[in-house]
Amino acid sequence: MVSVCELLGIKYPIIQGAMAWIADAYLASAVSNAGGLGIIASGNADAEWVRSEIRKVKEMTDKPYGVNVMLLNPHADAVIDVICEEKVPVVTTGAGNPGKYIAKLKSCGIKVIPVVASVALAIRVERAGADAVIAEGQEGGGHVGEATTMALVPQVADAVNIPVIAAGGIGDGRGIAAAYMLGASGVQVGTRFLVAKECTVSRNYKDMIIKAKDSDTVVTGRSTGHPVRVLKNKLAREILALEKRSADPAAEIEKLGTGALRAAVKDGDVVNGSVMSGQIAGLIKKEQTAKEMIEEMFKEAAEIYEDRATICRSGCSISRDG
Repeated sequence: MVSVCELLGIKYPIIQGAMAWIADAYLASAVSNAGGLGIIASGNADAEWVRSEIRKVKEMTDKPYGVNVMLLNPHADAVIDVICEEKVPVVTTGAGNPGKYIAKLKSCGIKVIPVVASVALAIRVERAGADAVIAEGQEGGGHVGEATTMALVPQVADAVNIPVIAAGGIGDGRGIAAAYMLGASGVQVGTRFLVAKECTVSRNYKDMIIKAKDSDTVVTGRSTGHPVRVLKNKLAREILALEKRSADPAAEIEKLGTGALRAAVKDGDVVNGSVMSGQIAGLIKKEQTAKEMIEEMFKEAAEIYEDRATICRSGCSISRDG
């Protein structure tokens, strides 16, 4: 099986998570210049906004980068057209099965890496021609599935013959090392890059991530079928209360949530806005450049491997020594 680095032409097997309103050309180019794969998140944006961000990235880096297509975006067809026209090297997808787009993207020489939350979807997209899959557990921020990263990644790795990239709850070298032990060939990291110096998210948003504790995230929207992991705040509490008292809260939740992510990201309203974050936030304590983050994480992972190799060579075993 080809390695993630060979497949994508990158130095480190790490993809930056596609965070709507956050993962723009500035963050994507910084991650790509640091040796990972930076991603522009198209979210619900129209095709011309995506084209503009792609062209900004081309000005800021000569390294590989990608665009994430949110399949529920009403502009998805036009966004795919722009991606082909601009010859984007890599596409990741979310919120569904990208099967109808895969052949077109690959005919343009574009690598296709769907995000999957189940073994069944991983098998379907592999059959459709996906080059790799991102197996994302519910520890991640934003829209989440049901399975945890620990349970999902090894099952997907056993089920497909293409590289599996682990996502959800990964933010340091320990997470990277664990992902490899589970059968992954690389990782996707989102929440840690929220506090990258190149990330244009509001200061309030960054500060809330840095101050977060292990118990500070919650999943809202389970009753609607579109669960979202966020940091606890006034908006999150209102949505959770609404879900408890209403038999059909979807419309009211949609009303509360409209514009809430942008309010937190751009306006810094972390009280009434949606502060999407993974559970890994409790480990994030400082702002760094994307380059510093990536180098630190992979240095930590290498040290962990060396430490465990030393233990194995010494003849110790988990069963004897715990």
